[in-house]
Amino acid sequence: MRKVITMDKKDNPLKSLMHYPLMHAIFGRRSRRFGLGMEIPSGPLKFKSKSEPIPLTKEEQMTLIAVATGVSGWNFGVPFGPAKPDAHGEFTLRFTGRTTPTAAGIGTPAIFYTDDGGSYVTRTRDLPPNRMQQLNQQEDDLEHILSLCRQQTVRIKEGRLDLPAAPPHMLPPNLWMANKPGSTLFMPVGDVSEQFLGILALAISNGVMIIDHETGKPAGNLTPFVRSGLLNDKKRILLADLQADTYETNCLELAFMGHNIVLTMQAMGLGGLYFNGLEPLSIFGAFAEDGIEGLGFRFVEDERWPSPNPVGLDGIYEGLCPPYYKDMHDAVKVFADRKFREGGAYDPKTPGPWKKSSEIKRSVTAYNKDFIDCMSEVAQYIYDKHGKFPGTRTTMVMPGFVQAVHIDTDYYDKYFQPGAYLNTHRDHMKNWHKGNG
Repeated sequence: MRKVITMDKKDNPLKSLMHYPLMHAIFGRRSRRFGLGMEIPSGPLKFKSKSEPIPLTKEEQMTLIAVATGVSGWNFGVPFGPAKPDAHGEFTLRFTGRTTPTAAGIGTPAIFYTDDGGSYVTRTRDLPPNRMQQLNQQEDDLEHILSLCRQQTVRIKEGRLDLPAAPPHMLPPNLWMANKPGSTLFMPVGDVSEQFLGILALAISNGVMIIDHETGKPAGNLTPFVRSGLLNDKKRILLADLQADTYETNCLELAFMGHNIVLTMQAMGLGGLYFNGLEPLSIFGAFAEDGIEGLGFRFVEDERWPSPNPVGLDGIYEGLCPPYYKDMHDAVKVFADRKFREGGAYDPKTPGPWKKSSEIKRSVTAYNKDFIDCMSEVAQYIYDKHGKFPGTRTTMVMPGFVQAVHIDTDYYDKYFQPGAYLNTHRDHMKNWHKGNG
Protein backbone atom coordinates (compact mmCIF):
# COMPACT_ATOMS: atom_id res chain seq x y z
CA MET A 1 0.00 0.00 0.00
CA ARG A 2 1.36 3.43 -0.93
CA LYS A 3 2.08 5.89 1.77
CA VAL A 4 -0.29 8.88 1.68
CA ILE A 5 0.99 12.01 3.37
CA THR A 6 -0.50 15.38 4.11
CA MET A 7 0.74 18.85 4.84
CA ASP A 8 1.07 19.91 8.46
CA LYS A 9 -1.19 22.94 8.91
CA LYS A 10 0.64 24.11 12.03
CA ASP A 11 3.74 25.16 10.13
CA ASN A 12 2.50 26.11 6.68
CA PRO A 13 5.29 25.82 4.07
CA LEU A 14 3.46 28.36 1.91
CA LYS A 15 5.10 31.02 4.07
CA SER A 16 8.56 29.95 2.91
CA LEU A 17 7.32 29.53 -0.65
CA MET A 18 6.16 33.16 -0.67
CA HIS A 19 9.73 34.31 -0.06
CA TYR A 20 11.68 31.89 -2.24
CA PRO A 21 13.96 33.88 -4.60
CA LEU A 22 12.77 33.94 -8.21
CA MET A 23 16.31 33.88 -9.57
CA HIS A 24 17.07 30.74 -7.56
CA ALA A 25 14.08 29.03 -9.12
CA ILE A 26 15.07 30.12 -12.63
CA PHE A 27 18.69 29.08 -12.38
CA GLY A 28 17.91 25.99 -10.31
CA ARG A 29 15.45 24.66 -12.86
CA ARG A 30 16.33 21.21 -14.17
CA SER A 31 14.41 18.23 -15.46
CA ARG A 32 14.64 15.88 -12.48
CA ARG A 33 12.75 12.90 -13.83
CA PHE A 34 13.51 10.19 -11.30
CA GLY A 35 10.85 9.94 -8.62
CA LEU A 36 10.27 7.70 -5.64
CA GLY A 37 9.22 4.23 -6.74
CA MET A 38 10.66 4.52 -10.27
CA GLU A 39 13.12 2.29 -12.10
CA ILE A 40 15.56 2.73 -14.96
CA PRO A 41 15.89 -0.89 -16.10
CA SER A 42 19.28 -0.84 -17.80
CA GLY A 43 22.18 1.26 -18.99
CA PRO A 44 24.86 3.24 -17.15
CA LEU A 45 22.24 4.93 -14.95
CA LYS A 46 20.37 1.74 -14.09
CA PHE A 47 18.59 2.20 -10.79
CA LYS A 48 15.60 0.87 -8.90
CA SER A 49 14.14 3.00 -6.15
CA LYS A 50 14.01 1.41 -2.71
CA SER A 51 10.99 3.57 -1.83
CA GLU A 52 7.33 3.29 -2.61
CA PRO A 53 5.79 6.03 -4.78
CA ILE A 54 4.48 8.95 -2.71
CA PRO A 55 1.77 10.95 -4.47
CA LEU A 56 1.54 14.72 -4.24
CA THR A 57 -0.86 15.97 -1.61
CA LYS A 58 -3.88 18.02 -2.64
CA GLU A 59 -2.15 21.08 -1.18
CA GLU A 60 0.90 20.51 -3.34
CA GLN A 61 -1.24 19.96 -6.42
CA MET A 62 -3.36 23.04 -5.81
CA THR A 63 -0.27 25.17 -5.32
CA LEU A 64 1.01 24.13 -8.74
CA ILE A 65 -2.40 24.60 -10.33
CA ALA A 66 -2.70 28.06 -8.77
CA VAL A 67 0.57 29.27 -10.29
CA ALA A 68 -0.59 27.94 -13.67
CA THR A 69 -4.13 29.25 -13.77
CA GLY A 70 -4.95 30.98 -10.49
CA VAL A 71 -6.90 34.24 -10.44
CA SER A 72 -4.43 37.06 -9.75
CA GLY A 73 -6.70 40.12 -10.00
CA TRP A 74 -8.02 42.14 -12.94
CA ASN A 75 -6.28 42.27 -16.28
CA PHE A 76 -6.20 45.72 -17.85
CA GLY A 77 -7.52 44.91 -21.31
CA VAL A 78 -6.21 46.49 -24.50
CA PRO A 79 -6.42 50.23 -23.75
CA PHE A 80 -6.34 51.67 -27.27
CA GLY A 81 -7.11 50.79 -30.86
CA PRO A 82 -6.59 53.35 -33.63
CA ALA A 83 -9.68 52.20 -35.51
CA LYS A 84 -11.81 53.61 -32.66
CA PRO A 85 -9.61 56.30 -31.06
CA ASP A 86 -12.27 57.53 -28.63
CA ALA A 87 -13.13 54.12 -27.21
CA HIS A 88 -11.44 51.51 -25.11
CA GLY A 89 -10.28 48.53 -27.19
CA GLU A 90 -13.03 45.92 -27.51
CA PHE A 91 -10.68 42.98 -28.04
CA THR A 92 -10.71 41.48 -24.53
CA LEU A 93 -13.05 38.59 -23.82
CA ARG A 94 -12.30 38.16 -20.12
CA PHE A 95 -11.02 40.77 -17.68
CA THR A 96 -10.13 38.08 -15.17
CA GLY A 97 -6.37 38.28 -14.67
CA ARG A 98 -4.61 34.96 -14.23
CA THR A 99 -1.07 34.00 -13.43
CA THR A 100 -0.12 33.54 -17.09
CA PRO A 101 -0.77 35.92 -20.01
CA THR A 102 -3.28 35.32 -22.80
CA ALA A 103 -3.51 37.13 -26.13
CA ALA A 104 -5.77 40.20 -25.84
CA GLY A 105 -7.33 38.74 -22.70
CA ILE A 106 -9.20 36.10 -24.72
CA GLY A 107 -8.23 33.62 -22.02
CA THR A 108 -9.22 30.19 -23.33
CA PRO A 109 -6.92 27.78 -21.38
CA ALA A 110 -7.91 25.26 -18.73
CA ILE A 111 -5.69 22.76 -16.98
CA PHE A 112 -6.38 19.05 -16.80
CA TYR A 113 -4.38 16.72 -14.57
CA THR A 114 -4.27 13.13 -13.42
CA ASP A 115 -2.95 11.26 -10.39
CA ASP A 116 -3.49 7.90 -8.74
CA GLY A 117 -7.01 8.87 -7.69
CA GLY A 118 -8.44 10.22 -10.92
CA SER A 119 -8.40 12.76 -13.74
CA TYR A 120 -9.51 16.33 -13.10
CA VAL A 121 -9.97 19.73 -14.68
CA THR A 122 -9.58 23.19 -13.14
CA ARG A 123 -11.36 26.08 -14.87
CA THR A 124 -10.76 29.58 -13.53
CA ARG A 125 -11.13 31.68 -16.68
CA ASP A 126 -14.55 33.10 -15.83
CA LEU A 127 -14.01 33.74 -12.11
CA PRO A 128 -14.39 37.46 -11.31
CA PRO A 129 -11.62 38.91 -9.14
CA ASN A 130 -12.52 40.80 -5.98
CA ARG A 131 -9.61 43.25 -6.04
CA MET A 132 -6.78 44.54 -8.23
CA GLN A 133 -4.20 42.09 -6.90
CA GLN A 134 -5.27 38.87 -5.24
CA LEU A 135 -1.87 38.29 -3.68
CA ASN A 136 -0.38 40.96 -1.42
CA GLN A 137 2.53 39.05 0.13
CA GLN A 138 0.22 37.34 2.60
CA GLU A 139 -0.07 33.60 3.13
CA ASP A 140 -3.81 34.06 3.64
CA ASP A 141 -4.07 35.52 0.13
CA LEU A 142 -2.36 32.48 -1.34
CA GLU A 143 -4.60 30.20 0.69
CA HIS A 144 -7.59 32.05 -0.80
CA ILE A 145 -6.26 31.55 -4.33
CA LEU A 146 -5.70 27.85 -3.65
CA SER A 147 -9.22 27.61 -2.30
CA LEU A 148 -10.65 29.15 -5.48
CA CYS A 149 -8.73 26.66 -7.61
CA ARG A 150 -9.96 23.83 -5.43
CA GLN A 151 -13.56 25.03 -5.82
CA GLN A 152 -13.18 25.16 -9.61
CA THR A 153 -11.74 21.64 -9.86
CA VAL A 154 -13.94 18.69 -10.80
CA ARG A 155 -13.06 15.04 -11.17
CA ILE A 156 -13.97 13.79 -14.63
CA LYS A 157 -12.65 10.23 -14.34
CA GLU A 158 -11.85 7.83 -11.53
CA GLY A 159 -8.37 6.38 -11.54
CA ARG A 160 -5.22 7.47 -13.31
CA LEU A 161 -5.38 8.41 -16.99
CA ASP A 162 -5.32 5.17 -19.00
CA LEU A 163 -2.45 6.21 -21.26
CA PRO A 164 -0.52 3.09 -22.38
CA ALA A 165 3.25 3.17 -21.88
CA ALA A 166 3.83 2.19 -25.49
CA PRO A 167 4.02 3.81 -28.93
CA PRO A 168 2.10 5.50 -30.53
CA HIS A 169 0.70 6.82 -27.27
CA MET A 170 4.08 7.63 -25.75
CA LEU A 171 7.56 8.12 -27.19
CA PRO A 172 10.05 5.44 -26.10
CA PRO A 173 12.31 7.73 -23.98
CA ASN A 174 9.30 8.49 -21.77
CA LEU A 175 8.07 4.94 -21.24
CA TRP A 176 9.92 4.34 -17.97
CA MET A 177 8.74 7.48 -16.19
CA ALA A 178 5.67 9.18 -17.69
CA ASN A 179 2.33 8.95 -15.84
CA LYS A 180 3.76 6.51 -13.29
CA PRO A 181 2.24 5.83 -9.84
CA GLY A 182 2.86 8.70 -7.46
CA SER A 183 3.22 11.28 -10.22
CA THR A 184 0.85 14.10 -11.06
CA LEU A 185 0.65 14.77 -14.79
CA PHE A 186 -0.56 18.27 -15.72
CA MET A 187 -2.09 18.79 -19.17
CA PRO A 188 -2.85 22.42 -20.14
CA VAL A 189 -5.48 22.64 -22.92
CA GLY A 190 -6.46 25.53 -25.17
CA ASP A 191 -9.63 26.09 -27.18
CA VAL A 192 -8.46 27.14 -30.64
CA SER A 193 -12.00 27.84 -31.87
CA GLU A 194 -12.62 30.57 -29.29
CA GLN A 195 -9.07 31.87 -29.72
CA PHE A 196 -9.51 32.14 -33.49
CA LEU A 197 -12.80 34.01 -33.18
CA GLY A 198 -11.14 36.47 -30.82
CA ILE A 199 -8.26 37.12 -33.22
CA LEU A 200 -10.62 37.21 -36.22
CA ALA A 201 -12.70 39.89 -34.46
CA LEU A 202 -9.54 41.91 -33.86
CA ALA A 203 -8.66 41.70 -37.57
CA ILE A 204 -12.13 42.69 -38.75
CA SER A 205 -12.33 45.59 -36.29
CA ASN A 206 -9.23 46.97 -38.03
CA GLY A 207 -10.73 46.51 -41.49
CA VAL A 208 -8.56 43.56 -42.50
CA MET A 209 -9.69 41.27 -45.34
CA ILE A 210 -9.15 37.54 -44.83
CA ILE A 211 -7.77 35.91 -47.98
CA ASP A 212 -7.78 32.17 -48.58
CA HIS A 213 -4.13 31.34 -49.19
CA GLU A 214 -5.06 28.41 -51.44
CA THR A 215 -7.32 30.32 -53.82
CA GLY A 216 -6.01 33.87 -53.51
CA LYS A 217 -9.61 35.00 -53.05
CA PRO A 218 -11.52 36.32 -50.01
CA ALA A 219 -12.50 33.74 -47.39
CA GLY A 220 -16.20 33.99 -48.15
CA ASN A 221 -18.37 36.57 -49.83
CA LEU A 222 -16.81 39.66 -48.28
CA THR A 223 -17.79 42.16 -50.99
CA PRO A 224 -20.81 43.48 -49.01
CA PHE A 225 -18.52 44.29 -46.09
CA VAL A 226 -16.11 46.19 -48.33
CA ARG A 227 -19.06 48.18 -49.66
CA SER A 228 -20.26 48.95 -46.14
CA GLY A 229 -16.81 50.23 -45.18
CA LEU A 230 -16.24 47.54 -42.54
CA LEU A 231 -13.36 45.98 -44.52
CA ASN A 232 -10.61 47.63 -46.51
CA ASP A 233 -9.75 45.68 -49.67
CA LYS A 234 -6.17 46.95 -49.46
CA LYS A 235 -5.62 45.59 -45.94
CA ARG A 236 -5.23 41.84 -46.25
CA ILE A 237 -4.04 38.84 -44.28
CA LEU A 238 -3.79 35.26 -45.45
CA LEU A 239 -6.05 32.77 -43.72
CA ALA A 240 -3.03 30.49 -43.19
CA ASP A 241 -1.23 33.27 -41.32
CA LEU A 242 -4.26 33.98 -39.15
CA GLN A 243 -4.58 30.29 -38.33
CA ALA A 244 -0.86 30.05 -37.54
CA ASP A 245 -1.07 33.13 -35.29
CA THR A 246 -3.93 31.51 -33.41
CA TYR A 247 -2.08 28.24 -32.81
CA GLU A 248 1.12 30.01 -31.88
CA THR A 249 -0.59 32.20 -29.28
CA ASN A 250 -2.50 29.24 -27.85
CA CYS A 251 0.66 27.17 -27.56
CA LEU A 252 2.59 30.06 -26.00
CA GLU A 253 -0.10 30.53 -23.37
CA LEU A 254 -0.08 26.85 -22.47
CA ALA A 255 3.71 26.81 -22.32
CA PHE A 256 3.65 29.76 -19.89
CA MET A 257 1.35 27.71 -17.65
CA GLY A 258 3.77 24.80 -17.75
CA HIS A 259 6.80 26.95 -17.05
CA ASN A 260 5.12 28.59 -14.05
CA ILE A 261 4.52 25.11 -12.64
CA VAL A 262 8.12 24.05 -13.25
CA LEU A 263 9.61 27.13 -11.57
CA THR A 264 7.37 26.63 -8.56
CA MET A 265 8.41 22.99 -8.35
CA GLN A 266 11.97 24.17 -7.73
CA ALA A 267 10.81 26.43 -4.91
CA MET A 268 8.75 23.63 -3.37
CA GLY A 269 11.40 20.96 -3.82
CA LEU A 270 9.44 18.75 -6.19
CA GLY A 271 10.97 16.84 -9.06
CA GLY A 272 9.63 16.47 -12.55
CA LEU A 273 9.83 18.28 -15.86
CA TYR A 274 8.14 20.07 -18.72
CA PHE A 275 8.07 17.76 -21.74
CA ASN A 276 6.19 16.51 -24.76
CA GLY A 277 6.37 13.05 -26.30
CA LEU A 278 2.87 12.04 -25.22
CA GLU A 279 0.22 11.75 -27.91
CA PRO A 280 -2.49 14.41 -27.32
CA LEU A 281 -5.09 12.51 -29.34
CA SER A 282 -4.62 9.47 -27.09
CA ILE A 283 -5.01 11.67 -24.01
CA PHE A 284 -8.10 13.40 -25.40
CA GLY A 285 -9.64 9.97 -26.08
CA ALA A 286 -9.24 9.22 -29.79
CA PHE A 287 -8.66 5.52 -29.05
CA ALA A 288 -11.79 5.01 -26.96
CA GLU A 289 -12.99 2.26 -29.29
CA ASP A 290 -9.81 0.38 -28.43
CA GLY A 291 -10.58 0.65 -24.72
CA ILE A 292 -8.35 3.67 -24.08
CA GLU A 293 -10.82 6.28 -22.86
CA GLY A 294 -8.36 9.09 -22.15
CA LEU A 295 -10.04 12.23 -20.84
CA GLY A 296 -13.25 11.43 -22.69
CA PHE A 297 -13.34 14.30 -25.18
CA ARG A 298 -15.83 14.31 -28.02
CA PHE A 299 -14.36 13.74 -31.48
CA VAL A 300 -15.62 14.47 -34.98
CA GLU A 301 -14.36 12.51 -37.97
CA ASP A 302 -14.25 13.35 -41.67
CA GLU A 303 -12.80 11.48 -44.65
CA ARG A 304 -10.77 14.60 -45.50
CA TRP A 305 -8.75 14.38 -42.30
CA PRO A 306 -5.97 11.95 -41.43
CA SER A 307 -7.09 11.85 -37.78
CA PRO A 308 -10.22 12.70 -35.75
CA ASN A 309 -10.73 16.19 -34.35
CA PRO A 310 -11.28 16.78 -30.60
CA VAL A 311 -13.93 19.46 -30.17
CA GLY A 312 -14.52 19.47 -26.42
CA LEU A 313 -15.53 17.69 -23.26
CA ASP A 314 -19.32 17.71 -23.04
CA GLY A 315 -20.67 20.08 -20.43
CA ILE A 316 -17.21 20.96 -19.16
CA TYR A 317 -15.01 22.44 -21.89
CA GLU A 318 -16.74 22.82 -25.23
CA GLY A 319 -15.46 24.41 -28.44
CA LEU A 320 -17.20 27.36 -30.08
CA CYS A 321 -18.12 25.33 -33.16
CA PRO A 322 -20.32 22.45 -34.28
CA PRO A 323 -21.42 19.98 -32.97
CA TYR A 324 -21.99 22.16 -29.90
CA TYR A 325 -23.64 24.78 -32.11
CA LYS A 326 -25.79 24.38 -35.20
CA ASP A 327 -23.30 26.31 -37.34
CA MET A 328 -20.64 29.00 -37.04
CA HIS A 329 -23.29 31.72 -37.25
CA ASP A 330 -24.65 30.54 -33.91
CA ALA A 331 -21.14 30.18 -32.49
CA VAL A 332 -20.25 33.77 -33.46
CA LYS A 333 -23.39 35.06 -31.75
CA VAL A 334 -22.39 33.25 -28.56
CA PHE A 335 -18.90 34.75 -28.81
CA ALA A 336 -20.38 38.24 -29.17
CA ASP A 337 -22.71 37.61 -26.22
CA ARG A 338 -19.76 36.69 -24.03
CA LYS A 339 -18.45 40.18 -24.65
CA PHE A 340 -21.52 42.39 -24.75
CA ARG A 341 -24.55 40.68 -23.20
CA GLU A 342 -25.71 41.34 -19.65
CA GLY A 343 -22.94 40.06 -17.40
CA GLY A 344 -20.44 40.05 -20.28
CA ALA A 345 -16.99 41.58 -20.36
CA TYR A 346 -18.16 45.02 -21.51
CA ASP A 347 -21.43 45.23 -19.59
CA PRO A 348 -21.11 48.56 -17.72
CA LYS A 349 -22.79 46.95 -14.71
CA THR A 350 -19.97 44.43 -14.29
CA PRO A 351 -16.84 45.43 -12.34
CA GLY A 352 -13.42 46.03 -13.84
CA PRO A 353 -9.93 47.29 -13.00
CA TRP A 354 -10.50 51.02 -13.46
CA LYS A 355 -11.71 53.70 -11.07
CA LYS A 356 -14.50 54.49 -13.53
CA SER A 357 -15.08 51.04 -14.95
CA SER A 358 -18.67 51.61 -16.03
CA GLU A 359 -17.72 54.79 -17.89
CA ILE A 360 -14.86 53.10 -19.71
CA LYS A 361 -17.01 50.13 -20.67
CA ARG A 362 -19.72 52.44 -22.02
CA SER A 363 -17.18 53.79 -24.49
CA VAL A 364 -17.21 50.40 -26.21
CA THR A 365 -19.87 49.77 -28.85
CA ALA A 366 -21.20 46.25 -29.23
CA TYR A 367 -20.72 44.53 -32.57
CA ASN A 368 -23.45 45.54 -34.99
CA LYS A 369 -25.20 43.18 -37.40
CA ASP A 370 -22.74 43.97 -40.20
CA PHE A 371 -19.79 43.01 -38.00
CA ILE A 372 -21.39 39.78 -36.78
CA ASP A 373 -22.43 38.85 -40.32
CA CYS A 374 -18.87 39.39 -41.54
CA MET A 375 -17.39 37.26 -38.74
CA SER A 376 -19.97 34.58 -39.42
CA GLU A 377 -19.26 34.60 -43.16
CA VAL A 378 -15.54 34.00 -42.66
CA ALA A 379 -16.04 31.44 -39.88
CA GLN A 380 -18.64 29.48 -41.83
CA TYR A 381 -16.45 29.57 -44.95
CA ILE A 382 -13.63 27.95 -42.98
CA TYR A 383 -15.93 25.34 -41.47
CA ASP A 384 -17.57 24.47 -44.80
CA LYS A 385 -14.22 24.15 -46.57
CA HIS A 386 -12.49 22.01 -43.96
CA GLY A 387 -15.36 20.40 -42.07
CA LYS A 388 -13.90 21.65 -38.81
CA PHE A 389 -13.01 24.93 -37.17
CA PRO A 390 -10.71 26.77 -37.34
CA GLY A 391 -9.51 24.81 -40.33
CA THR A 392 -6.55 22.58 -40.93
CA ARG A 393 -5.62 21.69 -37.34
CA THR A 394 -7.41 20.45 -34.24
CA THR A 395 -10.03 22.47 -32.39
CA MET A 396 -8.44 21.64 -29.04
CA VAL A 397 -4.68 21.91 -28.55
CA MET A 398 -2.40 20.28 -25.97
CA PRO A 399 1.23 20.95 -26.93
CA GLY A 400 3.07 19.98 -23.75
CA PHE A 401 2.89 18.51 -20.27
CA VAL A 402 4.35 18.88 -16.81
CA GLN A 403 4.96 15.92 -14.54
CA ALA A 404 5.58 16.49 -10.84
CA VAL A 405 7.03 13.85 -8.50
CA HIS A 406 8.76 13.49 -5.18
CA ILE A 407 12.33 12.88 -6.30
CA ASP A 408 14.44 10.00 -5.11
CA THR A 409 17.59 11.74 -3.90
CA ASP A 410 19.37 8.37 -3.59
CA TYR A 411 19.46 8.14 -7.38
CA TYR A 412 21.00 11.59 -7.77
CA ASP A 413 23.45 10.97 -4.92
CA LYS A 414 24.67 7.77 -6.58
CA TYR A 415 25.23 9.06 -10.09
CA PHE A 416 25.53 12.86 -10.08
CA GLN A 417 27.99 15.39 -8.79
CA PRO A 418 27.00 17.45 -5.73
CA GLY A 419 24.43 20.11 -6.58
CA ALA A 420 22.24 17.88 -8.73
CA TYR A 421 19.25 18.93 -6.63
CA LEU A 422 18.41 21.99 -4.56
CA ASN A 423 18.14 22.38 -0.81
CA THR A 424 14.38 22.52 -1.31
CA HIS A 425 14.47 18.98 -2.72
CA ARG A 426 16.68 17.79 0.12
CA ASP A 427 14.35 19.30 2.72
CA HIS A 428 11.01 18.78 0.99
CA MET A 429 9.67 16.02 3.22
CA LYS A 430 10.72 17.88 6.35
CA ASN A 431 9.17 21.15 5.18
CA TRP A 432 5.99 19.93 3.51
CA HIS A 433 5.25 16.68 5.34
CA LYS A 434 6.31 17.14 8.94
CA GLY A 435 5.99 13.95 10.92
CA ASN A 436 5.54 11.90 7.76
CA GLY A 437 8.97 11.91 6.15
